[in-house]
Amino acid sequence: MNGNIELLSTTLAAAKAEDRAALIAYLPAGFPTVDGGIEAVKAVIAGGADVVEIGLPHSDPVLDGPVIQTADDIALRGGVRIADVMRTVREAYEATGVPILVMTYWNPIDRYGVERFTAELAEAGGAGCILPDLPVQESALWREHAEKHGLATVFVVAPSSQDARLATITAAGSGFVYAASLMGVTGTRASVGAQAQELVGRTRATTDLPVCVGLGVSNAEQAAEVAGFADGVIVGSAFVKAILDAPDEATGLDAVRSLAGELAQGVRKR
Repeated sequence: MNGNIELLSTTLAAAKAEDRAALIAYLPAGFPTVDGGIEAVKAVIAGGADVVEIGLPHSDPVLDGPVIQTADDIALRGGVRIADVMRTVREAYEATGVPILVMTYWNPIDRYGVERFTAELAEAGGAGCILPDLPVQESALWREHAEKHGLATVFVVAPSSQDARLATITAAGSGFVYAASLMGVTGTRASVGAQAQELVGRTRATTDLPVCVGLGVSNAEQAAEVAGFADGVIVGSAFVKAILDAPDEATGLDAVRSLAGELAQGVRKR
């Protein structure tokens, strides 16, 4: 069975045809529980998310700030496994038809087996993977299996990436390019910064892939600002924080659905 890279591409193209950016939501698998995490994904999609990234919880993240680290710790203490990540992808995709990616560090895939991971993700209906710590020059094995199974390979670029490096990264990637808006870790911030717009422009000069911006967007105003220059707006910590701050699961689901609705309006006010 092939994965859903084409669905990802057509979804991003459809948003562009509507003269808006796509809203891409991030939530970790297994948080607050496996079942609760699946319901949270459905809630952000019901609120207006076009694409969802499912985080594979990791004990030693290098990109994720304290909010997502807290959620990962809850998921790991709850015993989440890769099988639960695949189940989250499958049930979310089957319920909504929206492209679902997995965001993961490389070590769990390496231990699990690249062929096994890509085959299972494709079978679950996944659209691809975001791999923040896999160097492009060491990615040939992954890309071979991802392409075979119809999965996107999304690499992360940063403001520190030189133009030649950007060209190398974007040439190897597929689906879209994840542009980190600033140097640092994930988390809500008061402003997204001018670095992001410059990075998007430099990245676009190297590729026809959509360029989506993450790290720091937490409200409709910031989403509208980023939507003015990016193809997609990625929001993670704000959704996770909404669940962490909720007194119970039902309230958390209402909160992420409502936030997704506000952000969806934001990306339409570019």
